[in-house]
Amino acid sequence: MVNNARVDPKALVGEWNFERTIVDRIGGSTKRVVGQTAIEEKIDGRLRWYESGTLFDGDLELAVFRTLFIEQQDGNWAVTFEDGREFHEWNPGQDVEHLCGADTYRGRVDIEAATEGWSVEWTVSGPSKDYTMTTYLTRH
Repeated sequence: MVNNARVDPKALVGEWNFERTIVDRIGGSTKRVVGQTAIEEKIDGRLRWYESGTLFDGDLELAVFRTLFIEQQDGNWAVTFEDGREFHEWNPGQDVEHLCGADTYRGRVDIEAATEGWSVEWTVSGPSKDYTMTTYLTRH
């Protein structure tokens, strides 16, 4: 691993393959997502983080996608949802937290040397949620 705190998110611009596992402790199941991530710099300086893939859950195959942005706020980078709501600070190598109603999302982004790959892990807990979602990304 590198000193994650010094990784400029612009170093992640490009195409990535990802594999994600979702371990659902309430349902007692493990789901898998395979797909692609594209991170591109927009004209306004934000980075658009777009994921598309297929969720595999038993016999179910479901197309999934989401868009996030990484943008500068008061001189620091932060991750926002597509609609502009705040998600979490961009602090690779450090734990972050996002409160969503009664649910708590605790996560971490880790980046490998020379940005050969990176990972994102979220542990989610709440009245009806108890799962860990781990995503590994490698250059396309």
